[in-house]
Amino acid sequence: MQKYHSNGKLLLTGEYAILDGAKSLALPTKKGQSLEVEANESTVISWESFDENNKTWFKADFQINEGEFLTEASSLESPEQQEIARRLQQILKYCYSLKPEKFKSGFTINTYQDFNRKWGLGTSSTLINNIANWLEIDAYQLLAETFGGSGYDIAAASHDHPISFQLNNREASVFTVDFDPPFKEELFFVYLNRKQNSREAIAHYRKQSHTNRSQLIEKVSGITEQILQCEHLMEFKMLLKAHEILISKAINSLRIQDQLFPDYNGLIKSLGGWGGDFVLATGNEASKDYFRNKGYHDILSYSEMIK
Repeated sequence: MQKYHSNGKLLLTGEYAILDGAKSLALPTKKGQSLEVEANESTVISWESFDENNKTWFKADFQINEGEFLTEASSLESPEQQEIARRLQQILKYCYSLKPEKFKSGFTINTYQDFNRKWGLGTSSTLINNIANWLEIDAYQLLAETFGGSGYDIAAASHDHPISFQLNNREASVFTVDFDPPFKEELFFVYLNRKQNSREAIAHYRKQSHTNRSQLIEKVSGITEQILQCEHLMEFKMLLKAHEILISKAINSLRIQDQLFPDYNGLIKSLGGWGGDFVLATGNEASKDYFRNKGYHDILSYSEMIK
């Protein structure tokens, strides 16, 4: 049996602007996803995915047939399950086009997540990276042919330390960075009880014709550089607020703090596509009660979340 593991991710700086070349700061998470593969003597890929409670959330059999991966739609319980099957067929078909010799037999494939897949920590990117490692193909290329995006999540999947990420003519520049803020005990992450669709978020950003992209890239990159050197919480909060204001104008949307938490006395920053998944908040243990009282109960400390 072959086993692979990839880290989840959070994007601290550069959301949206990362697509146009802004230097961004990504944080690999302690939580991630594993893939186990075992060859069998059939011509079927038996796929089963387990959640953080070790319960099956997806199961299907794919018949390998000359580059096609056929499954019975009637065997899938819901439209969501059918969409997941279609996405896996797309991934497997592209992999077959690159490495047909890898599919001369069937496989039993199991995936295991140790985070809630609604959290937006990278269910797709960790899967793509694990499959790419298994089949020895380029993970960025596989992502581009399936889910799309900047690729920072693929970079985070294979790194165990914070990274800077920047696109230059579609080529990714990735470096491990020294980011371990001395004030990390005053940082925590709050799940907003709703998952953001990355593709929809990207499409919304692309529609904003008023945005001066080159100016946005320059300013966001500058903030990323300053955050990497930041040693004081007050300066960190000022930089994050400046970043939030820049992105707010770029996507023509209110900051999440203005939308949902206008009376919070710390700072709140969106992470990734705005409107869902996790936010970063500054504060102490008592500050977490503010969010619990509003119905937000998935709260993780910086040390619990980040590698």
